[in-house]
Amino acid sequence: MNKSLVYNRKKLFIFIVAILLMVVILIGRLGYIMIFQSEHYSELATQLHERERQIKAARGKILDANGTVIASNKTVCTVSVIYNQVSDPEKVIKVLSEELELSEETVRKKVEKISSREKIKSNVPKAIGDKIREYDLNGVKVDEDYKRYYPYGSLASKVLGFTGSDNQGIIGLEVKYEEYLKGTDGEILTVTDARGVEIDYVVENRVEAIPGNNLMLSLDVNIQKYAEQAAYRVLEEKQANYVSIIAMNPKNGEIYCMVNAPEFDLNDPYTLNYTVDGDVTDKEYQDLLNKMWRNQSINDTYEPGSTFKIVTATAGLEEGVVTPESTFSCPGFRIVEDRRIKCHKVIGHGTETFVEGTMNSCNPVFMDVGLRVGAERYFANMEKLGLMEKTGVDLPGEAGTIIHKLENVGLVELATMSFGQSFQITPLQLLRAVSAVINGGNLVTPHFAVGVTDTEGNVIKTFEYPVTEGVISKETSETMKYILNMVVKEGSGKNGQVEGYEIGGKTATSEKLPRGNGKYISSYIGFAPAYDPEIIAICIIDEPVGIYYGGTVAAPVISELYANILPYLGIEKADTAENAEEESN
Repeated sequence: MNKSLVYNRKKLFIFIVAILLMVVILIGRLGYIMIFQSEHYSELATQLHERERQIKAARGKILDANGTVIASNKTVCTVSVIYNQVSDPEKVIKVLSEELELSEETVRKKVEKISSREKIKSNVPKAIGDKIREYDLNGVKVDEDYKRYYPYGSLASKVLGFTGSDNQGIIGLEVKYEEYLKGTDGEILTVTDARGVEIDYVVENRVEAIPGNNLMLSLDVNIQKYAEQAAYRVLEEKQANYVSIIAMNPKNGEIYCMVNAPEFDLNDPYTLNYTVDGDVTDKEYQDLLNKMWRNQSINDTYEPGSTFKIVTATAGLEEGVVTPESTFSCPGFRIVEDRRIKCHKVIGHGTETFVEGTMNSCNPVFMDVGLRVGAERYFANMEKLGLMEKTGVDLPGEAGTIIHKLENVGLVELATMSFGQSFQITPLQLLRAVSAVINGGNLVTPHFAVGVTDTEGNVIKTFEYPVTEGVISKETSETMKYILNMVVKEGSGKNGQVEGYEIGGKTATSEKLPRGNGKYISSYIGFAPAYDPEIIAICIIDEPVGIYYGGTVAAPVISELYANILPYLGIEKADTAENAEEESN
């Protein structure tokens, strides 16, 4: 047989076998895809022909102690275009640029961009969204959305915080309790043809959004209003940088109000609340916004000055180095090592008891007490009163204590610490510590959130906060209430008096660093009723112009606040002869 013929037959055979093998492989692969991968490719095909649009969930409301809504939602719209469905691009560009007040160039770039969906503008007022719908423009989608709305504008702005364009919390309680407030977004699925055009006769698939839960607070709108009015009045009168006021229940840590004036408009949080001279860069503008949003009550530290004498007095009583009847001599200064440290009364107070020394806010008396206690025990007492840790308040960004290390504290440092200098704390840390001093010795956790409810008002969570009991003795607590009541009755805190009520308190005037710059922080902390406190409040005035003494400018602020809110809280006037006569008239 011809060798070439045999060779050709062999090649043909190999070719046929190869073809048959390929056919078998293809059939096998096709069978595998059709039988075992059918669900996967069916899903891919569905995705190719489905267009997904998000339905934003309504954010949960925030309610005050009385159930008043202080953060809610407004219905707004998101306007977008689908490139493949736009039949008259010029009309779409004209209508959207006019109705949305955008430049034609901006709208054109988005309309002509080849994409499955292009957002033109979000947070569009519902009335404008409805108007755009009436044009019935092919390829233009108007979906209802939600925008956070604050009915009281700037009220408690640095506490509540606000949300961004995606409706997520950015600062304050809005971000702290995001997991409860945010809800679950839904979606709309529409079917399209191969060109990406929606098929009219196919019904949309909808997964409805689930609204967020509501947050209940201890903050009281009425108390916050009273406090803000008082803060803005002194802010203007004293041309201060800022004024902070916090009022709290000293027994359980529930915060009734937290003011940081000037506040900002929660419905317009990206506009500065003051005028800036000259042009600023984007980074500089963002820095200014961050400064405006700062909550001075918890984000900033300061030297507390004489209000901290409450802590020194408590430490002295606890350690047994002083009694109310202990006597001291004040010549107007103390020599500590190589330092001559002055009293605010240059000629001195002369001989005085410990109670009188506290009423006079006498620096030498408290230097003596601090030095008797000693650095190690002094630090231990500060730690017991929570001053070496953050308060645990349910707000982000809380600052901590700035203080010397114990091994670096000499006699001079201890002497100055005893009257509130050479270290820094936050106003809320001091308020918490003094609360423990006057409530019988329990260290509470300051907080706003009380509970969470669903959209029907059913309570689904009640918040609980740590309490450390017995950080000081009840005997020391009773003694301190008496002493601080005398400070307001007859001492440096007279301007903190409220007619008909027994008040306890302490004033402070602390010079800012560097010393000698003529800038001061005036403050006052007061509580009522003096012997069974139901409310404690602190006022901080940063750099008041003119008279700057805490007893003169800060104490009257809390006095004014208490005159308004003590009756509101149902706190009865003291049972005194003066009050009995007043009621009979």
